[in-house]
Amino acid sequence: MPAPAHTATTRPGLFGPDNLPYGLFSTADEPGARRIGVRFGDAVLDAGAAARAFRSPHARLLTAPDLNPLLAAGRPVWRAVRAALRDWLGSPGHRATVAPLLLPLDTVTLHLPFRVADYVDFYASEHHATNVGRILRPDAAALTPNWKHLPIGYHGRAGTVVVSGTPVVRPRGQGRPGTGSDRPAFGPTRRLDIEAEVGFVVGTPSEPGRPVPQTAFRDHVFGVCLLNDWSARDIQAWEYVPLGPFLGKSFATSVSPWITPLDALDAARVAPPERDHPLLPYLDDEGLEPGGLDLRLTVRINGHPVSEPPFATMYWTAAQQLAHLTVNGARLRTGDLFASGTVSGPEPGQRGSLLELTWGGRDPLTLPDGTSRAFLEDGDEVTISAWAPGPSAGSRIGLGEVTGRVAPAH
Repeated sequence: MPAPAHTATTRPGLFGPDNLPYGLFSTADEPGARRIGVRFGDAVLDAGAAARAFRSPHARLLTAPDLNPLLAAGRPVWRAVRAALRDWLGSPGHRATVAPLLLPLDTVTLHLPFRVADYVDFYASEHHATNVGRILRPDAAALTPNWKHLPIGYHGRAGTVVVSGTPVVRPRGQGRPGTGSDRPAFGPTRRLDIEAEVGFVVGTPSEPGRPVPQTAFRDHVFGVCLLNDWSARDIQAWEYVPLGPFLGKSFATSVSPWITPLDALDAARVAPPERDHPLLPYLDDEGLEPGGLDLRLTVRINGHPVSEPPFATMYWTAAQQLAHLTVNGARLRTGDLFASGTVSGPEPGQRGSLLELTWGGRDPLTLPDGTSRAFLEDGDEVTISAWAPGPSAGSRIGLGEVTGRVAPAH
């Protein structure tokens, strides 16, 4: 039988009418049927059923088995659908129609909300890049010569992007040879790490050969999710010279089940850090709308907070990343996902990876339960959550959370 209707008595909190993120869910009575849902408080609105009930012209998009048709529809449709959702959920006259379509969040199963086309990960935090440079290259400059001139990134594997809650199997691979040996080590990673990041979901595709300028960012990017770029640091250290990350990164990338529309984050827009190197014209954001976002992340290991990375400190904005991603003519496809890179701030308690928090394993973290961690152990659960300032004084926009538990290597 259907899940009981939500009573609509709970305060929306982080997921009120100014937020309304999109996801994909199924119910116990129809586990094989994927439906588009919209988070409202501690409930999920069956968006397709609502669209049919209100005879929406966008019912076809909202009854699709994933978000991709809506993503491809473009910004005018995104705004029209969002306006309709705000009306359905906010108008007292619609309560009788909407109430049976609000399902308690704890009665549904959440799924990966869109089909990922391509996945690119950047390296946009100056604090993270500086820390990593000091850890790995203590006798050289912390930043590489190109870092202040372009957003560095790498192309990952779309097929290993998984939704929050999916177990992360400890990867196996090659590592540096041990002392006195010329053969690489092989086995499960001993330096399994996390990277607290923010992901950007592309909706409208672009034409091959035509770069996407920063001014077209909102026309192509649908929304934002939280992302954990799991990393095997010992595998990465052996393989990444000279071509960069490969197997040390490609085994799993976890994303939150909720995609927050860009329009929900207008109040969180801030100017990025001051640039100290002149930028080429396609990356110059002087005079453009502020491209930074004031997102407040929290990283927890086994329920214990270990870091609070501030996204507002990111040197390169998402609009600059998109402009650089396409400047060579590479096309965008609906469902493309590009990630910010590890979010780290200037303070020790603001670092978004264990590599930084433990300074390469030298200074293990002591958790409140008395255990210590240099890197992740089997059974550890990592959760990244975030919020942003909302449009009214004191209000907040929730970005949900992304969680993964480490399973032993096969």
